[in-house]
Amino acid sequence: MQAFAKTDTGCVRTMNQDFYYCSPEPVGPLPNLFIVADGMGGHQAGDYASRYAIEIFIDYIRGSSGDNLIKLVDRGLALANSRVYEKSCEDSSLAGMGTTMVVAYIDGSQLYVANIGDSRLYLVGTEINQVTEDHSYVEAMVKAGELTKEQARIHPDKNVITRAIGVSPTVKADFFEVDLAHGDRALICSDGLSNMISDERLYDILTNNDPEQAVDLLISEARDNGGYDNITAMVIVPDIEEVNEC
Repeated sequence: MQAFAKTDTGCVRTMNQDFYYCSPEPVGPLPNLFIVADGMGGHQAGDYASRYAIEIFIDYIRGSSGDNLIKLVDRGLALANSRVYEKSCEDSSLAGMGTTMVVAYIDGSQLYVANIGDSRLYLVGTEINQVTEDHSYVEAMVKAGELTKEQARIHPDKNVITRAIGVSPTVKADFFEVDLAHGDRALICSDGLSNMISDERLYDILTNNDPEQAVDLLISEARDNGGYDNITAMVIVPDIEEVNEC
């Protein structure tokens, strides 16, 4: 398995509130672990939220055991949520902070994903598919038929999210399970990438470059297109054997 990740402040923001964790090796009972978080909040609060949520989650996973990995991830996210929420209540400088979070791991030929917020996981094979569903105001409008996906990309309220880690005492994650095939690649990213590059262009970059080059090109192109937000890209290439059909 190959995995490469990079985060960039972008061209407008002065602070990077994105944070990620990328481990092709086992973490606790998980066979591998990939996380992208995009923090939100006032001065330094978003940066704190994304880092702290990932740290709490990883510590929980490392100290856990058992073979129900989905339940383990769910409990880790619940703990991260409660700890971030408690911090925001205790420290006025961190009030209102929160973070998105995409958590993924690969077990055999299956990709397991948990998502809270509007950071995304895409699966790229013969086509590109967005696996996660955004928890955002504009995504609700897209589902209601009030906006197209392209209109949502440039809508003034595109950054308004409806679900996040740390903004309330409890939060619900969405879970996805995807079959992997030989040659598939997964992209996990913050909206600072997905808002800047079309799905068609994401597919082109991911299928025509090795994973490390793809990460660099994705960051560079998002910056060239304006870089209005922090940008995080993580590309994962699962080790799935090719099946020869007779």
